[in-house]
Amino acid sequence: MIIDRIALILAVIGGLNWGSIGLFRFDVVAFLCGGQTATLSRVIYTLVGIAAVWCISLIFRDTERAESM
Repeated sequence: MIIDRIALILAVIGGLNWGSIGLFRFDVVAFLCGGQTATLSRVIYTLVGIAAVWCISLIFRDTERAESM
């Protein structure tokens, strides 16, 4: 599904951002969007969070059955 790929891409972006915060104390999203409290940053953080929740469903999905249909 396309939504699975979008969610996975957003979750990876969020993971890379958290990695840069942990390793370098540098928030890429905040840098690109005008700070952590900027509206665009908050929208991106929210979308990444929703994507991560969606990706939880990927763990429990029976992909073998879905591919055979």
